[in-house]
Amino acid sequence: MRCVFVQFRCQPGKTYEVADAIYAREVVSELYSTSGEYDLIAKVYIPEEADVGHWLTEALFDIPGISRTLTTMTFKAF
Repeated sequence: MRCVFVQFRCQPGKTYEVADAIYAREVVSELYSTSGEYDLIAKVYIPEEADVGHWLTEALFDIPGISRTLTTMTFKAF
C-alpha cells in the first residue's frame, strides 16, 4: 500500500459535512481538522498497483462541498 496525505479546502460552512462524507466512504485511515489554507487532512493508503489520481478522484474528490485539494505523495517512513 502507498501512503498519501490529502488536504481538503471546503466551501464555507461545509467542513463537518465533508468530514462526515469522507468517513462514510471508509477509505481514509485518519482524518483531522487543520488550521491554515486547508480545513481537513486525511491519511490514505492506496493499493500499489492503483493510479493515485484516478483512485482518489473516484474515492473522494466527488464529495459535495470540497472546493480544492492538495495531495502529497510519500516515499519512506522514518
